[in-house]
Amino acid sequence: MLVAKNLVKKYAALTVVNDVSLTVHKGEIVSIVGPSGAGKSTLLHLLGGLDKADSGSVLIDNTDMLQLPARKQAKFRNTHIGFVFQFHHLLPEFSAIENVCMPLWIKGTDKKEAAQQAAEMLAVVGLSSKLNNKPSELSGGEQQRVAIARALVTRPSVVMADEPTGNLDSENAHLVHKLFLELRDKLGQTFVMITHNDNLAKMTDRTLVMQDGRIVTQ
Repeated sequence: MLVAKNLVKKYAALTVVNDVSLTVHKGEIVSIVGPSGAGKSTLLHLLGGLDKADSGSVLIDNTDMLQLPARKQAKFRNTHIGFVFQFHHLLPEFSAIENVCMPLWIKGTDKKEAAQQAAEMLAVVGLSSKLNNKPSELSGGEQQRVAIARALVTRPSVVMADEPTGNLDSENAHLVHKLFLELRDKLGQTFVMITHNDNLAKMTDRTLVMQDGRIVTQ
């Protein structure tokens, strides 16, 4: 599903990601842990095409994403990669279903078809009764579920999650943890996530430990 080889990212004289290689299989949930400043978020951004590596390659479904021209890379990212962040980044003026429709609208999907797909994905994450609620009318856990539905609505090859429960209380964090497992089982969804939550890391199939820009345990 995802193969990264010899990724390097430097900022001035500081090497933040230092010759990192990894493989993630379809339907696998992989967590990346390590101390602050270890390079975890930078690595995730490289894997998701949000940042450009100084050297190395990232293959998703056998496509070397980093070699694509900017426009094709953006299209590939919108279709093949979903993103979930610590803060949900929902658009406050739009309803839950409209927020989930955004990637489909960008993709050019017909509005009626987009609404149907968005509604189906919101049902999958347990929010079929909140389609027309705006973010301010949802709890923190519900907002993050909308963000997860938005990440999944294009049926991406892989979802990149950066501290997906970092802004939630323990109860909602546990519900999101269970949701990831359910989505893997129902949809065969692949996840790569950064977390400082030991409970979430223990629930994943595999944990990679980063330190000083390198993966020291796989």
